[in-house]
Amino acid sequence: MIKPLADRVVIEPKEVETKTAAGLYIPDTAKEKQQQGTIIAAGPGKKDEPMEVKVGDVVLYGQYAGTEVTVDGKKLLVVRQSDILAII
Repeated sequence: MIKPLADRVVIEPKEVETKTAAGLYIPDTAKEKQQQGTIIAAGPGKKDEPMEVKVGDVVLYGQYAGTEVTVDGKKLLVVRQSDILAII
């Protein structure tokens, strides 16, 4: 398991939808990068900036935020707390 440092969190992105509400399949070339996920690990925060998010929170993050890593075959995203836009 990854243990993030300082104000970083590890996010498991939500699965990308492969079908529209009408039942049409979306090709891989037309899919957008997911911007929603669940926090699975959080760092302790910085001395002057406490953590506002916690493990289990579902969050929205910037489209190009963070670094993608693969751990045990799962794609995860490591982002700074400041890259998180909202808690859902």
